[in-house]
Amino acid sequence: MVEEKIVYADPEGRFYFLEHTGDIYVKAVGGDILELLENAGIALFESMVDTKSVRPVLERGVSAEGFDLENLLYRWLEALLTVYYSERIMCGDLEVHKLEIERRDNELNYRVSGRCVGEVFDPTLHEGRVEVKAVTYSLMRILKDDKWTAYFVLDI
Repeated sequence: MVEEKIVYADPEGRFYFLEHTGDIYVKAVGGDILELLENAGIALFESMVDTKSVRPVLERGVSAEGFDLENLLYRWLEALLTVYYSERIMCGDLEVHKLEIERRDNELNYRVSGRCVGEVFDPTLHEGRVEVKAVTYSLMRILKDDKWTAYFVLDI
């Protein structure tokens, strides 16, 4: 097992930024898969801004579909990035309401829906950190033991 070198630990224990050359390597945790998706999304926004400085001014519905849990995580984070890049909305809080699993043509399909609560990024109110260009599949995996854990890399 490779030793994880933690660069930043969320005070609430929701996620960690791990050592990585050139990008942001995230370890997100949750008591269930819904909480894992929420915490992975908060980690995404925390890499870009201090989410504690984001006020709950507006909300946006967010949904994603995937052919497995890793693809669902990838598309969920991609959907959150789309909210940021299309409207410049920073999410300070995320709620995942529903996860549906459906069999289509003998294949499973996963669908998640939730909401982003936050405000439009304002450099006079929010200290910008890094711009995340994309979510990647590099080192991505989801594990289930006594809790759910996801690893993924954000391209900066």
